[in-house]
Amino acid sequence: MSLFNRSRTEAEPLPFEGRLPGFEGATGWLNSPPLTPDELRGKVVLVDFWTYTCINWLRTLAWVRAWWEKYESDGLVVIGVHTPEFPFERDPDNVREAVEEMRVRYPVALDPDYGVWNAFANSYWPAVYIADMDGRIRHHHYGEGGYEECERVVQRLLRDAGHDRVDDELVAVEPEGFEVQADWSHLRSPETYLGYQQGQSFASSSDLALDDPREYVIPEPLNLNEWALAGRWAVESRASVANERGARLAFRFHARDVNLVLGPRPRDASIPFRVTVDGEPPGDAHGFDVDEQGNGMLRQQRLYQLVRERGSVEDRTVEIAFLEEGAEAYCFTFG
Repeated sequence: MSLFNRSRTEAEPLPFEGRLPGFEGATGWLNSPPLTPDELRGKVVLVDFWTYTCINWLRTLAWVRAWWEKYESDGLVVIGVHTPEFPFERDPDNVREAVEEMRVRYPVALDPDYGVWNAFANSYWPAVYIADMDGRIRHHHYGEGGYEECERVVQRLLRDAGHDRVDDELVAVEPEGFEVQADWSHLRSPETYLGYQQGQSFASSSDLALDDPREYVIPEPLNLNEWALAGRWAVESRASVANERGARLAFRFHARDVNLVLGPRPRDASIPFRVTVDGEPPGDAHGFDVDEQGNGMLRQQRLYQLVRERGSVEDRTVEIAFLEEGAEAYCFTFG
């Protein structure tokens, strides 16, 4: 029996975790006019902190979307607070495109200056805070998982608010694309940043040039979870930037999925790229942003899936060759 079934959840008191802060720090809103605590009084409110390239948040989106679809008519308000991690995520046009592509229909507060983030004293993507009809936070969850517990709290608070028709059924989701859950049993590679501010496990050279373009070489062999560059690159604080045609980026990984946060410089450029796995086209192991031959096109500043392994998961090396200069590579994530 689940620890979070209805009888247990309704028998035990929920804690009071402070009052729901305001959203005055937001610089704009999508899908809604600005919302205030006074306007939200009498509603159960679920606040979801996210940033659109975060794979950990993307793997929660199917549940957040389903909760909004099921419970909005019963008085649940879902507010997504978009607080950016990377510089290009501050661009409202980028966020607007992501909201449309990801089918995020609930209100989104734009938080590029971290005003709302700081008001909540938040430190995580994703992070969920659930407040009752009187504006008191009664539950929070950081990171992936906790879906049943969060939904049971929503159901309970809606009933407490007088919505007696709320049933006990949990939403059923069928995640697709980035929303598919990680293969945790085989995942051995960590999130890895490619700028010198947070970067680690860089194998090309011990003589790293900060910000200035220079030539790099991929060593043989790469050890597990090391990354390297080949060709002319500028390693900047948040990203590595390809400074010539044919510049390559490699990572030795152990995971089902390989994702990479990428962006063209300038924003409206189109940069073709080619992915290989252990020196060969990925074939059936291609991610949904490349074809079986490994061909892809960099047109937006977002997360790209390069590999989704359909067979056994083992140590392999992914390599991305950029066929025009100007690609910005920010961070590898895995699933």
